Amino acid sequence: MPHPDSLASRFARLQRAARDDPNPDWAVRARRLRALDRLLLDNEQAFADAVRQDFGHRSPAETRLLELFPSHAAIRHASHHLRRWMRPQARSVSLWFQPGRAELRYQPLGAVGIIVPWNYPIFLAAAPLAAALAAGNRALVKMSELTPATAALFAERVGKYFADDELSVVEGDVGVAQEFSRLPFDHLLFTGSTAVGRQVMRAAADNLTPVTLELGGKSPAIIGPGLSTAQFAHAVERIIIGKSMNAGQTCIAPDYVLLPAGQEQAFIDVARRVVGDCYPDIERTADYTTIVDQRQYARLCAYLDEARAAGARVVDLAPGAVADPAARRLPPLALLDAGDELRVMQEEIFGPLLPLRPYRDLDAAIAFINSRPRPLALYYFDRAPANIERVLNETVAGGVTINDTILHIAQDDLPFGGVGPSGMGCYHGFEGFQTFSARKAVFRQSRLSAIGLFKPPYGALFERLTRILLR
Repeated sequence: MPHPDSLASRFARLQRAARDDPNPDWAVRARRLRALDRLLLDNEQAFADAVRQDFGHRSPAETRLLELFPSHAAIRHASHHLRRWMRPQARSVSLWFQPGRAELRYQPLGAVGIIVPWNYPIFLAAAPLAAALAAGNRALVKMSELTPATAALFAERVGKYFADDELSVVEGDVGVAQEFSRLPFDHLLFTGSTAVGRQVMRAAADNLTPVTLELGGKSPAIIGPGLSTAQFAHAVERIIIGKSMNAGQTCIAPDYVLLPAGQEQAFIDVARRVVGDCYPDIERTADYTTIVDQRQYARLCAYLDEARAAGARVVDLAPGAVADPAARRLPPLALLDAGDELRVMQEEIFGPLLPLRPYRDLDAAIAFINSRPRPLALYYFDRAPANIERVLNETVAGGVTINDTILHIAQDDLPFGGVGPSGMGCYHGFEGFQTFSARKAVFRQSRLSAIGLFKPPYGALFERLTRILLR
């Protein structure tokens, strides 16, 4: 018999409860959403402290801004719209089946799994949970082993707000994550790298478990041609701020910049000013996040070493600041002349390194993006409506922010997800409710129906009716 705290036992409890109460009413779902909101509110400082401990350093203000605030927004958006989302939707009925009625009903899938990454361990647990609980599901959550303090806090506190057959939080290493992926969930949502996403999908396939994969990739920022000096400076500022949050450890951070040829030095000049304004004394400021662990820090340093050896130019965006390997503090750096063969141009960077790639015209910029795997996010800076429409129409990305970065993820009424290697499926808002719901098609037959005219034996009347039907 499995241990009562084993993965199998936890999942079995959730699954039994979901079968016993397959369609919780609005009041139950609303209570669970309030409990999730209260869990985060009551423990806000404890969560901020845990994240800071896990990263070595992250400002509590940044945790509130990037994790707690959007988590509360997602939960409250779902709470506000839940009654409407739960209502059956009337669908049209063709002439031949009237006066029957058709409708679509959303029902909970049952017991769902959520695998949380290390970079935003609070928000990337809470936002999927808001969708799953709104849809009426029970959930098992696997926290990242790279953020053990946050995982332990979440696992310890969740029992004060939820029954163990409503929501359960799991800690553990890669082996636990692999076992987790093999459980026969009714749906599994994974956020993380493309490489691990492939492994999760293979494991889930054995149970025919449907998956939502929120992955990553190389999200470009494009500075359009012909911007004024002020518009160009605004673009650089927003790119640098989007890149510097969480020290670039964000799945939708600008990964590289496409800018008009000849504007590289202007970009660097503005970027240095922005970094200086936002992070004075960056080696000691409390507002700049450190790299999460030594392995990630070493990976970023290896990118830099390879780029320098290949002739790329590495430019300090915080002149005079020195990297601190012991604290894993890495100031922002720009890279010029980084060839396509380099890892920094092939792999998602996930850190404060920013390659600059000049282009001769917008056609070339669009062609460059379209020659690469489709990104999770795309950012375009321009004031010309025709250029904006071109980029929107001629590129494919999971989400787009125009004249800023990151902000599309914070719009609760927009779906969030990737395309191809950057992801599969989406969530947030109503689309998240749909992702974690079974869509049941219902047809209600009327007492008055012509369908009896189409039963055997087929004869002349049937032939006349079908000829009319097919005209």
